[in-house]
Amino acid sequence: MNVLQISIAAMPFLLALTSRTGKAIAPCVLTSLFTVLLGGEPHRAVVAWCIGMLIAAVALRERLRTG
Repeated sequence: MNVLQISIAAMPFLLALTSRTGKAIAPCVLTSLFTVLLGGEPHRAVVAWCIGMLIAAVALRERLRTG
């Protein structure tokens, strides 16, 4: 994997860092790690990445809603 692919895989984790609570960080780290590990199998990597983005988006939405 090159740097661009790793940065895209880390996007759920980076988005979760903006959430107010740290509850979403651990699942997003795991999904980002699974995305990198499953990079050889693109269909499985996309599923892991989408789940991580969903978790991070909900955490960010909650931050924006309360703030």
